Amino acid sequence: MPRRERAMAKLTEVLAGPDYPANSRLPAERELAVQLGLSRSALREALEVLEAQGKVWRHVGQGTFVGTRPAPVPASLSLVTSRTSPSEVLETRLLLEPLLARMAALRATDAEIEQMEVLLEKSEAARDAKTWELWDGRLHRAVAEAAHNGLLLSIFDAFNAMRRQAKWGALRQAALTPARHAAYCAHHRAYVAAIAARDPAKAEALMKKHIEAVRDGLLGAAAAAE
Repeated sequence: MPRRERAMAKLTEVLAGPDYPANSRLPAERELAVQLGLSRSALREALEVLEAQGKVWRHVGQGTFVGTRPAPVPASLSLVTSRTSPSEVLETRLLLEPLLARMAALRATDAEIEQMEVLLEKSEAARDAKTWELWDGRLHRAVAEAAHNGLLLSIFDAFNAMRRQAKWGALRQAALTPARHAAYCAHHRAYVAAIAARDPAKAEALMKKHIEAVRDGLLGAAAAAE
């Protein structure tokens, strides 16, 4: 097998496994080459192909990440994100995400629903809070994408960018007790099922219930930390 194809096969196997979920960072090239038994030149060639296919993306100075490159947040939205608070984000989520779930129940394609179900399983299998955070974010964005409204998706991305802030991430992880994790998984399964059943009213109500539970958990964790 030619060296690039061999490198592609090994990398594809790594990406399909549980160790590197979407948006996680791969090891440095030198470490990854040793790990996979590849030359660095063959590894680079394979990474270039995978990047072109949208399976990985690179950030200069930070490394190579799994999945497609996140859409850049417009400067004006970045400014808003840096000035807002978790309570404001939760108010916005409570207004927007139930509507997105309603629209997704009406507009989602079969392929989009299948993708939600895959992401649902990934989030349920998460072994730690950081991995849960990645798959949870992907699932909620999949619902937003399935609403097929570009403007609402942009608004969703603006407040979803809060997840990348260290203080916000620490708060979410502190709030994710085993009991809440189990409850959130049940919520996810319920609203995805409602979307799959093409029941907009139920999807909206179940998403509202979920966001309310997330809000209560986060604000409770914030109060306990004061």
